[in-house]
Amino acid sequence: MVIQMLTKRTLLAIALISALAALPAASASAAKAPAPIHILVSNDDGVKGEGMSALVTALRKEKGVSLTVVAPLTNQSGTGGKTTPGVLTTSKTSTLAGFPAIAVTGYPADSVNYALDKLLTGKKKPNLVIAGINFGANIGPFVPISGTVGAARAGAAHGIAALATSQGLATPIGWAAGVKETIAWLRANRSSLKKGSVWNLNIPSCSTGKVRGSVKVKSSSSTFYDFDPFGTVDCSVKTRPLTNDVTAYYAGFAPLVNIGR
Repeated sequence: MVIQMLTKRTLLAIALISALAALPAASASAAKAPAPIHILVSNDDGVKGEGMSALVTALRKEKGVSLTVVAPLTNQSGTGGKTTPGVLTTSKTSTLAGFPAIAVTGYPADSVNYALDKLLTGKKKPNLVIAGINFGANIGPFVPISGTVGAARAGAAHGIAALATSQGLATPIGWAAGVKETIAWLRANRSSLKKGSVWNLNIPSCSTGKVRGSVKVKSSSSTFYDFDPFGTVDCSVKTRPLTNDVTAYYAGFAPLVNIGR
């Protein structure tokens, strides 16, 4: 009996050792840490914008992410890609949450141009520009006049990948939904950024239901439903055809559009 028990224990020990030996080494099985990435963050709501502050706070928690924040001194919504001739006036300040930032007396595109032409040159050049999170959706006909999009396109003009991110209005707006989708985009794309590309992400603020996630669609230049394009969305209704950014937005999705430069 004793010999049989010892034999069983020996066999179990051998089986355990064999199983452990078959496992990959911890270093090989562990997921690779993402490569370091430097992100320039801007917006068109002004350096004290709530959405940008919420996004910066979340970005600081991402592994391997370093940040530079340069944004307009005051709200510059609806200014598209406008720029200011001559020398720009700048000042040191901080986001609402206290992260160091540079305020530019000018437009959103001015802020990005200043950052890339004067502040972040050579080895300091960022890998990505994120403009937002903007206060109010930038879908359909609003894309060309969006200062948030203008800031992203300024980054692309310098050969840097860029994302414009915006959220629909609500009371309270609930920035967490916008932050969640923007961070999800970053995690999915940070290792495959295409230089000069521009993406436009819009997250609805749901009156009921929850955001159904991001979906890649085309942009609409003229389509609007009979809703307030900046208002809350019923994210619990039956899904409508996802033909463009407007239809996807009002179906409760976060439309993601490649808008080039």
